[in-house]
Amino acid sequence: MLPTPRTFSHIGLSVPDLDAAVQFYTNVLGFYTIMEPTEIVEDDSDIGQMCTDVFGADWKRLRIAHLATADRIGFELFEFDGNHPPKENLSFRQHGTFHFAIQDPDIEGLLAKIVDAGGKQRMPIREYFPDEKPYRMVYVEDPFGIVFELYSHSYELTYSAGAYA
Repeated sequence: MLPTPRTFSHIGLSVPDLDAAVQFYTNVLGFYTIMEPTEIVEDDSDIGQMCTDVFGADWKRLRIAHLATADRIGFELFEFDGNHPPKENLSFRQHGTFHFAIQDPDIEGLLAKIVDAGGKQRMPIREYFPDEKPYRMVYVEDPFGIVFELYSHSYELTYSAGAYA
């Protein structure tokens, strides 16, 4: 018997400027702020110890904010002391997470807002089933170089019809 699929809770992103990232993700993508930017320091508090468990000793301090999408997926934004950009912002050959996707039926409109806010369009908008279904997608970057996709329709609708056949 196969296990029941789990639900997705949240994703954590490291950003260079927490306040600017909160503004981008709330004003451009419409996410809700559920916890304003907060400073956490390395100490013996419960949260300080939890961070030390995850990051190891000498992480010193970080700032964190919690956002949520309309479908209750969390966006946890971190600003770490001494943060730096990756050598490549889409290191697709490196194991690990390299993008996430946001769904909006008006990807053209959302794409324009992202670019107007300092983000980038990485490719032309593509159609999965031209002249058959209106499923579209495009890769973009936020103003901090974080790569993600925009989809016009749900993941299940897009791929259940054999998008690559």
